Amino acid sequence: MKKIAMIVWNEFLNDARVLKEAQTLQGAGYQVRVFALHTPGITQQQESLEGGIEVFRVARSPLWRWRKGRTASAKSSQTSTSQGPIGKLSFKHQILRLIARAWTHIGLLVHMVRYGASVVHSHDVNTLPTAWLASRLSRARLVYDAHEISTSREGYDSFRRLVGMVEKRLMPTADGTITTTDARAKYFARAYHITRPTVLQNRPRLTHCSPTNRIREELGLTEHWPIIVYQGGLQQGRGLEKLIYTAANVPDAYFVFIGGGRLTHSLMRLSEELELQERVRFIPTVALAELPSYTASADIGVQPIENTCLNHYTTDSNKLFEYLNAGLPVVATDFPEIRRIVRSHDVGLLVPANDATALAKALSKLVSDASLRNVYSQNARITSSTLNWEEQESRLIDLYQQVLSPASNSPQARS
Repeated sequence: MKKIAMIVWNEFLNDARVLKEAQTLQGAGYQVRVFALHTPGITQQQESLEGGIEVFRVARSPLWRWRKGRTASAKSSQTSTSQGPIGKLSFKHQILRLIARAWTHIGLLVHMVRYGASVVHSHDVNTLPTAWLASRLSRARLVYDAHEISTSREGYDSFRRLVGMVEKRLMPTADGTITTTDARAKYFARAYHITRPTVLQNRPRLTHCSPTNRIREELGLTEHWPIIVYQGGLQQGRGLEKLIYTAANVPDAYFVFIGGGRLTHSLMRLSEELELQERVRFIPTVALAELPSYTASADIGVQPIENTCLNHYTTDSNKLFEYLNAGLPVVATDFPEIRRIVRSHDVGLLVPANDATALAKALSKLVSDASLRNVYSQNARITSSTLNWEEQESRLIDLYQQVLSPASNSPQARS
């Protein structure tokens, strides 16, 4: 049984994409171990998941623990308590952050080399240098999974040049590459002169979750108004402040945010300032296994992402597929990858980016027209039968077979 070492820069508690890839490869006969971050008191250092997937976590640096211990509660790793947008870091803070993270990367590197994997699988650019070095030291193949375009991404302004240097140097050396949309695959192929990466969209597993009353019961919603749900990180550039302002212009509807992030407190304050507390509600991040039942208890899924960077413009996002899987009609920003799904399958309405008036109009149309919602809902359920994780699993398995083939023409096989 060949070993696969996956590395992530998170605690591997709610990383749906990485979990699904690990499950697919474990089911295909590989032994997968995920190397992640450990926070004492929050996560287990070692555990075995259902199906035999192993997880090994490395504690963060002492500097991280000292800083977090002064400002965060034990739940801070689950839902960030930071407030406001991410500012551009000073040079001094960039250096301090890099030093602090180096301690953790060294620990991850040592344990991955000891594991002796046949393939080291890097998830996102912040793990790529460590994964590359681990693959070289253990004479393993390297797979790079670029979840984002990190050279044009919210919150990465301070590291844009460094990220570009890392990807330009290391991505062409990978034996296999993966990304999340066709637009991003084209970008990476042109930017770094590589074969177009395999595309694995952020689709959920196909589940059959009947409509529920979970949100209404949990929040005590008394009116029979439609529930408009946004689920995912409460971060800048996702149109969330605009969505709350929009709520003031869309009466007879509840707006429910499921998730946490840097904007949590500011969004709550904004809803209070606009006196929308009764119709705008918040539910903290929920476990992945529980999320489908929450989604299925809403009536409309919204994705008002803004055109602030290339990463946003090329996204389709997991939430869009999750809405469809729950049979929700959607209102989403008219970006190329999102447009392809919404128009091809007739599952909702598209609105121009950063246009609050158009967003309010589209939401009002679905709120007031139950028959239209029903048409889009039926189409969404039909669509979910093909746009699911199971439909694309074979691409990942095929990629690994190519990477591990003795006749592979991959960069490391030629070196």
